[in-house]
Formats: sequence, C-alpha cells, structure tokens
Amino acid sequence: MDGYAALADLPLSITDCQLERHESETTSGFTRVTTEIRLEGEEHVGRGEDVTYEPSHHESLAETGPPPLAGEYDLDTFSEIVGDLDLFPDDEPERESFRHYRRWGFESAALDLALRQSGETLASVLGGAYDPVRFVVSTNLGEPPSTDRVDALLADDPGREFKLDATPAWDDDLIERLAATDAVRTVDLKGHYEGTDVDTPADPDFYRSILEGFPSAVIEDPGLTAETRAVLDGEWDRVSWDAPVHDVADLEELPETGWLNVKPSRFGSVASLLAAFEHCEREDVAVYLGGQFELGPGREHLHALASLWCPDAPNDVAPTAFNDPDYDGPLASSPLTVPEDPEGLGWGA
Repeated sequence: MDGYAALADLPLSITDCQLERHESETTSGFTRVTTEIRLEGEEHVGRGEDVTYEPSHHESLAETGPPPLAGEYDLDTFSEIVGDLDLFPDDEPERESFRHYRRWGFESAALDLALRQSGETLASVLGGAYDPVRFVVSTNLGEPPSTDRVDALLADDPGREFKLDATPAWDDDLIERLAATDAVRTVDLKGHYEGTDVDTPADPDFYRSILEGFPSAVIEDPGLTAETRAVLDGEWDRVSWDAPVHDVADLEELPETGWLNVKPSRFGSVASLLAAFEHCEREDVAVYLGGQFELGPGREHLHALASLWCPDAPNDVAPTAFNDPDYDGPLASSPLTVPEDPEGLGWGA
C-alpha cells in the first residue's frame, strides 16, 4: 500500500458540519458519550466520531459548535488546518490525549467525505482488498472477578475469543479456569494509565502469574519497573503497547516488542496513523486494531482499517452490541463478513 501519499491529494469540498451526540450504558459499568461529526458537501456526508471520554467535553462542543470548516481543500491541507485549530476552545481537556481523539473525529470524517466525493473506498485508493475481520470480545470480569460473562458468551458461540482486562484480584483458580477455555488471546495489564478508574499497579508477582497462566496470549501494556522488566525478560515478542503510543516517536522510545494495538483515535491524524502502520510493517511488528467504546461510525471505520491491515489478528473491534448491557438480540460471530458495497471509509458489519 502507498499509505498517506495515496490519500493526501484527495479533493475535499465541505459546505457544512453537523454534530450528533451518542450516549449509552456499557458492560464495563460506565455511561459512554461520544459525538458524531458529519461533514457535508456535494450531496455526500462524511462521518467521524470524537471518542473523548469526559461527557462535559462533549457538552461544551455542542454549545460552542464546530469550527468553521466550509471550503475547498485537499485532504492534506485540511489535516494541516485542523491540526492548527484549538478544538477545545472553551474547556481545557482533562487529558492531553483527548486532543488526538477529537482531531481524529474531524480527520476521519474528512477522509470519509473525500473518498465518497471521489467515488472511492479506502481499499480502492490504497490498492488493497477487504478481507473478513477476526475480532475478540473485550471485557473486564467485574468485582469480584468471575468467569460468568466469558462462560455465557462461549455458551452462545464456542468459537468466541477474548481480550481481558486483568487485575491483581485474579487468583490462581480464576486464571486456571480462564486458561482452560483456550479462548483468551490478549490480556491487558493497563500499566500505563494514571488518574483513571482503570489504573493497575505494576506488580511483578501479578505479571508472573499472568505470563505463566496464559503462555500463548498477547500481553498488553505492562508497567515498566526494574522488577517487572526482569519478569518480562524473554517475553517481549508477545508484549504489546497501546496507551503510551500516540505516534511513531513514542513507539521508538519503548522497549521493542512483537505487537502494537493500533487505536486510530490515539494517533489523531490520518498521516500519523498510516506512518505507524508503515513503521510496524518495516520493523516486523504485528498489529491489531483496538476500539474506544465507539457508538457511531468510528466502530465501522475500525472494521475497514482492520480488514485492510490485519484481518486475521485478534482485533479488539467487536460490534457495538457486545458493549451494550441492554442488548438482547443475536450477537455476531467472528469473522465479520465483507459488505457487498462499502463506501468511503465505511465498511459495515
């Protein structure tokens, strides 16, 4: 694939920008709020999604409205303009990473619109082909932790695979029961969060129990101390980074590992995202796509990207219904089939 060079010159005509709030409870026990960004032009609509986590930031965006974006561009020029804007003019973001999340919402909407106005899909412009997307179901196990949700999802579909958020509350018996399912593909240690509800201490004994209990699983985001580095020695080929990576420079500052969880919103711009994909291809780092509890078009965009770059990886992009505690309909099986007529950055499920 030619990457960003193949997308940068796409013409883009914008006449209006509309915002739509999405809100839903989640199976992780919190209320998710996102903002859908709709760019209009030439009888087409391009959609993106701001996945900033604080509801107050979405309320402020709705009050101030989107920045003035009407005009004629190419995609690269639009990216430069958005990159220079303060997208939080009336409320300082709680975390600096939220600036990336909001920028990705506007940039992905612009990419979607530019592709639609040119009669293209992401695959057609990049010279690739869409393939069915393997996905895992991401979940925590509650307090106190139990295998109940994993057991229920496997009873519904024995072929399901999982990415689990581990905590020091996991005892040996729980680890053994989870390992016996042979369905755990990724274990997230969340060792790089600070000041959030999911902060998890970097405990070498806890890490050792996870590494030994899941000998073939990808181990995501271990916290790095002298003690945990000693435990991870010899295991770096199955370690993955996620939260600390927002561009290639971040990746280069971390220990070399075998995997990267690519969450497009963390990278902010289309150019930075594609640079990360290309870096991983050069350095032989395996990638899988990750999500941010998207409620709108952002989830579909993840499917398109995973379909092109890593369709057979343990992608953390299960359809939105898996995160909805009130959903009682049929749940999709992996892999997701390729839609018959994808458009723009859309892919469908």
